[in-house]
Amino acid sequence: MSATPFSRLDTAQALDLIRNADLKELGQMASARKKQLHPKRITTFVVDRNINYTNVCWVDCKFCAFYRHGKDDDAYVLTFEEIDAKIDELVAIGGTQILFQGGVHPKLKIEWYEELVEHIHTKYPQITIHGFSAIEIDYIAKVSHISVQETLQRLHVKGLASIPGAGAEILSDRVRDIIAPKKIDSEVWLDIHRQAHKLGIKSTATMMYGTVESDEEIIEHWQKIRDLQDETGGFRAFIMWSFQGANTKLMEEFPEIEKPSSNRYLRLLAVSRLFLDNFPNIQSSWVTQGPYIGQMALLFGANDLGSTMMEENVVRSAGAGFRMAKEEMIRLIRDVGETPAIRNTAYETLELFA
Repeated sequence: MSATPFSRLDTAQALDLIRNADLKELGQMASARKKQLHPKRITTFVVDRNINYTNVCWVDCKFCAFYRHGKDDDAYVLTFEEIDAKIDELVAIGGTQILFQGGVHPKLKIEWYEELVEHIHTKYPQITIHGFSAIEIDYIAKVSHISVQETLQRLHVKGLASIPGAGAEILSDRVRDIIAPKKIDSEVWLDIHRQAHKLGIKSTATMMYGTVESDEEIIEHWQKIRDLQDETGGFRAFIMWSFQGANTKLMEEFPEIEKPSSNRYLRLLAVSRLFLDNFPNIQSSWVTQGPYIGQMALLFGANDLGSTMMEENVVRSAGAGFRMAKEEMIRLIRDVGETPAIRNTAYETLELFA
């Protein structure tokens, strides 16, 4: 292995590390890079709630078990009162952020979203709205007959603070055409984040692996987000998780897909820490991996344990049912010799547990 943790990896080096590196050595390399970026050995997490304002979606992603069509008996759009009740519960435990996203509803236009964001921002000014994936933004623009830029501007003015990286899956159009053929292509996803960054709206980048992608396509994904980060500096963090296949059409179509191992998760996480040298934060996905592999991720390059996630419905629909309280997060972080801290959406420390 000719690469070091402190030099920019090229795609060939990343591929070699994924396929040939000793897992323990990878962890040591990723930890060294993490220590360079975060020398105080502070590991953060955020107290938030994931509010899925609707499960109505026309995109029909094969990997998703959450979506419904409008005619389905269990289809819903939350009322403002129902959303308020969820936020009230979050405020009561000291939460600071809502991860706000839903299905791609075919009938909700920009005015509905403006009213919703303004309502939350006005009633709960202490709560950061981290909401609406690139595909939601794209479709809001289309159904409202306005540009993506105007959509972002109007929501930003009403109180939208940042956007999540959901909908990236794998930024390879070959893969996207198989697992989500109705979804926006990779360049559109990237451009929506580019436009958000130019307007001062920060975002995160995500990756869902473990479907039909190759190692080379995983690295293609990393290359695309690294290039955009070089251009804008607008990504706050990278979050990676494995495909959860229960109750999905994709598993019916590709029954040979095997559940990715914990070894595979840690391997990819470590290489992502080395490759994404311009991303300040990498988040552990305990929601899909479980608390103890989530803890191990802290030894493979992750410096953030994600969210207490007071509510989560999407991956739970596909078979992942892990939960974690603030006290358990603090314990898991301390157990690996690091200092726990609660952060906000901007990765600023709010409370340190020395």
